[in-house]
Amino acid sequence: MNRDTGDSSKIRVCIVAPSLDILGGQSRQAVRLLTGLNREPTLAVDFIPHNPRLPGVLRELQSIKYVRTAVTTLFYCGILLARLRRYDVVQVFSAAYYSYLLSALPAVLIAKLYGKPIILNYRSGEAEDHLRRWRMTAVPSMRLADAIVVPSGYLVEVFARFGLKARAIFNIVESDGFQFRNRAPLRPVFLCSRLLEPLYNVGCVLRAFACIRKRYPEARLTIAADGWMRPQLEQLARELKLQHTEFIGRVPFEQMPRLYDAADIYLTASELDNMPASITESFASRLPAVTTNAGGIPYILTHAATGLRVQCGDHEALAASAIRLLEDPALASRLVLKARESARRFTWAAIRDEWLALYRELAGSNRALRGAPVTGSGELVKEGLSIDSVKK
Repeated sequence: MNRDTGDSSKIRVCIVAPSLDILGGQSRQAVRLLTGLNREPTLAVDFIPHNPRLPGVLRELQSIKYVRTAVTTLFYCGILLARLRRYDVVQVFSAAYYSYLLSALPAVLIAKLYGKPIILNYRSGEAEDHLRRWRMTAVPSMRLADAIVVPSGYLVEVFARFGLKARAIFNIVESDGFQFRNRAPLRPVFLCSRLLEPLYNVGCVLRAFACIRKRYPEARLTIAADGWMRPQLEQLARELKLQHTEFIGRVPFEQMPRLYDAADIYLTASELDNMPASITESFASRLPAVTTNAGGIPYILTHAATGLRVQCGDHEALAASAIRLLEDPALASRLVLKARESARRFTWAAIRDEWLALYRELAGSNRALRGAPVTGSGELVKEGLSIDSVKK
């Protein structure tokens, strides 16, 4: 992180987000954003995790169900109260439902208490259901934020339907970390890395793969994810007699480029989604993607230009699109080349100026209210983001 925090010309930004102790899209985006921001000489950046590790013997409490939620939340709120007064801008990552209530809302309220400009960085494809069900609590509390930032135009439209103004800044793809190899002709080797939860309908992927195997019995599918539905999805694979199907569990982020490189087609069948990193990472890997048209996916993947889209829940159409790629090498080649070009929109170089402009816009008169110096990069190790994950 940025160690030079004594320069009064720098804007002090605090990112409040999950650490890598919680593997997921939010924690990875936090790392990517911190990596980019720490290269900026005009900023002094700090990080507070939603899920702080308790000190010493108290850490054992975080292994006890229910108790861990209570003690972690109390400790987290204590950190926010102690540290948020120091910054010019507070950026709070947010998912939906109770994650918003327990992780994002305390940071918003405490930053507001200290009169700090707040960016609510909302990232869940479940936004519409969240805002509808929690209209009397979530919507008014979100109005406390000075800016709402979302990863796609899809969520801009969702928030507008609830009277909330949001702006879109894309998620970041680390394009340099992915292999580029020539997949010509494509092999029937498939990858899916969505969580094993109803939202992502991995069952649809399995049913599509069963259709694919009727034409390509040698086809292989790797499911690189975990979730509470894993036992029933493994049972579905057995019922469908899916040979060459492997559930390998959750894979650390740094190992994902190897899996993208090993596959020839990416399959996903989400029912709800926002801006899935798996698709933009497929773009960066030159891995052709076949997906449903859920949520924000049409905002990042153009059908028949950068990938193929089908209606949600249609496993036969998903299979047919995958087979189309296998049998039309020219189409597959055009898609991956265009997708690779499109991936440049999601790099730090492409979105950097949007974040810097927003920080400058919000910092304003708050610069006169600075407090104590922010912490250095040792904080990241302590809070579950390794130095290797946040490279300068």
